[in-house]
This record gives sequence, structure tokens and C-alpha cells, in this order.
Amino acid sequence: MSESPVSPPEWKPELDAIVGARHGGAAAALLPRLRALEARFPHTPEILHQIAWSNEVLGRYRDAATAYERAIALGLPPNELSASYLGLGSALRCLGEYERARQVLEQGRIHFPEQREFEVFLALTLHNLGRHAEALQTVLTTLIETADDVGIAAHQRTIRFHAAQLDRRWE
Repeated sequence: MSESPVSPPEWKPELDAIVGARHGGAAAALLPRLRALEARFPHTPEILHQIAWSNEVLGRYRDAATAYERAIALGLPPNELSASYLGLGSALRCLGEYERARQVLEQGRIHFPEQREFEVFLALTLHNLGRHAEALQTVLTTLIETADDVGIAAHQRTIRFHAAQLDRRWE
């Protein structure tokens, strides 16, 4: 007996069509369609994630943060969950909520340690918090561990040493 394929949720084809159309830079025009879809299928985290992303692209950070928080609370597949953590942290940072942004980005980094983009956004937030040495150390460490550049690789040990000694005076 063969298993029948699982059909996608009723809202999925419409969401895919909206997201596909958005790639042309039409986030503002498509946001009402996303909201209408969410009205028909409330409490659908994937739809909320796309609403959040669209608001963030449009610079509507408060609306983005609210939608990201709702999407995360409702539960998302891993790829969208990591993007929502990153988006929420970024939106909170843009709103000047630096400590909350740091907490969200740290959570994202813990849940998705292989996704190094969390460290870059965390470094930006640490800078905003006045933790400049920690921010630069985070960026330098991320650079060393992710760069394929031969020169960076050749100087990795020295860069690590100096990253750990950022505030030391050499006299």
C-alpha cells in the first residue's frame, strides 16, 4: 500500500505566490495581501513571519517586531524560526531596544550556532550598548572562522591574539 503525499496547508500556495511576487521589491504593495491572508488564516506563524519581514524591509520596525514575536511564539519551522529571531533582534536594535535585541540574538545564536550571521548582528548590538571591545572581538572572531581568504587564514593566530587584547596598551 503506497502512502499518499501530504498536501500543503490551504494557505500555502497563496503565501508562496505573494512571497514570489515580492522578490521584485513590491513589499509595500503586497503587505495588504499578506494581512488579508492572515485575516483568513489567523495564528499561522509562517504568514506572520512574512508580514514581519515585509514590515522590516519597509522600515516599520515596531510592526515587524510585533509580528516576529507572534510568529516565534506560535512556532515556526527551523529555517523561518532562525530568520525570525534574526529579524526580531535587528528590528529591536533599530528601535533602540538594545538589551532586548541582545537577548533575542543570543537566543538565536544558542538555537542556531551554525548560523554565524547572529554574531554579526550581535556585534552591532554590543556596539550600541557601548560594549565596543566585545563587539569588535565578536566580529574579528567571526571573520577568522568564516573567511576563506588566504591572508586572513595566514594571520588567524595573530588576529585572535589581538582580538582578545583589544583594550591593552602596548608600551
